[in-house]
Amino acid sequence: MKKIAVVILNWNGAKLLEQFLPSVLAHSNEATIYVVDNASTDTSIEVITSQFQSVKIIQNTGNFGFAMGYNEALQFVEEEYYALVNSDIEVTENWLAPILHLFDTQPEVAIIQPKLLDYKKKNHFEYAGAAGGFIDKFGYPFCRGRIFDTIEEDLHQYEDETPIFWATGACFFIRRTVFHQLNGFDATFFAHQEEIDLCWRAFNVGYSVKYTPKSIVYHVGGATLNEGNPMKTYLNFRNSLLMLTKNLPKDKLFFVLLLRLCLDGLAGIQFIFKGKFKHCLAIIHAHFAFYKLAKIYYFKRNNIQKQDYYKVSSIVVSYFLKNGKKFAELF
Repeated sequence: MKKIAVVILNWNGAKLLEQFLPSVLAHSNEATIYVVDNASTDTSIEVITSQFQSVKIIQNTGNFGFAMGYNEALQFVEEEYYALVNSDIEVTENWLAPILHLFDTQPEVAIIQPKLLDYKKKNHFEYAGAAGGFIDKFGYPFCRGRIFDTIEEDLHQYEDETPIFWATGACFFIRRTVFHQLNGFDATFFAHQEEIDLCWRAFNVGYSVKYTPKSIVYHVGGATLNEGNPMKTYLNFRNSLLMLTKNLPKDKLFFVLLLRLCLDGLAGIQFIFKGKFKHCLAIIHAHFAFYKLAKIYYFKRNNIQKQDYYKVSSIVVSYFLKNGKKFAELF
């Protein structure tokens, strides 16, 4: 058995599979390749069976989203390391070798992210994860190479192999044992921020997450839910509040959640000024969904919540008031 499994989650992505599976097959001799299909209604299965016979297919019984889709499928994947890869990722030569080396030589490293560049603008970082992710005190995510909508050009400024707080779900490497020890992704999330939650839970129990620039992939981004979709806004805001409830240190929980709810309100007002009324409504719906689930998520907390989870106190203040548009300008 090979040590690493490349596992691609698919839902009605036949065209993406035709476009991007060839690069995965060409550059992944070290891996077994799987496609997990979330009950597609297009020609995805026919495309795989006719054009990519070496790819193993795992068929879920419904469209379970990202989180539960992977949780269901990975019960049947026995390789030592998982590479969870979006269907709109183009990989590069030798992309797996640095990952395998890190896992084999640094046992404390549980999760790894490669350098994520933009498929459409290959000299720039890609929004979903860039050169590795962090959060602020209030749970707002940002990346080396991307803060809010400011995306940096790749000028080799992030060539250090370094610890990060979260790795993007677009191309997410994790040890099999750790994934199952942590009970995988939170299935309630459906999609968005489930990888940050999983990384936070790994951090709380002593594992580390690492970024390596030696592995490079290109991501289209927004192929399933584009940036302008109110459903994406809803999931991001709801899931972030659930994640905070589950993972914040107890002495910070009430204060941080209260301020976060107020900051979300300001985000909703900003959407109104931009004429994006559906996105404002999405935030309101996200808050009501959070109120319904808050008690359940409070009791999902484990006994360990580390204090030093955030990189900066408020990325909102740093970006909008102090003009910290790039990662290097935050410090």
